[in-house]
Amino acid sequence: MFGAFRPTSVNLGGLLWKTPWKLSITRKANARARLKKVDAVIETVRASGIQCGALEKVLQLPKEHEMDPKDKYTVFSATSRGYRKGIHKVP
Repeated sequence: MFGAFRPTSVNLGGLLWKTPWKLSITRKANARARLKKVDAVIETVRASGIQCGALEKVLQLPKEHEMDPKDKYTVFSATSRGYRKGIHKVP
């Protein structure tokens, strides 16, 4: 209780989650790589000849290179100002 590891106000009320204020270059590259992998899977399913309504809807979405940066690196958030939140703030 009174040793070297006693709880202090800083230890109890300090910063818990250390999220950076902007997305790093590496995390942006990883996000783009994930989107490209999704595009590759969609293209593979389309090339297989399967017909379904979900595939028709997905084919109308833009590919990774056609997306705006706002759409690539942010998600909708009803509580955030501007209704957008960076993907590095989402668990």
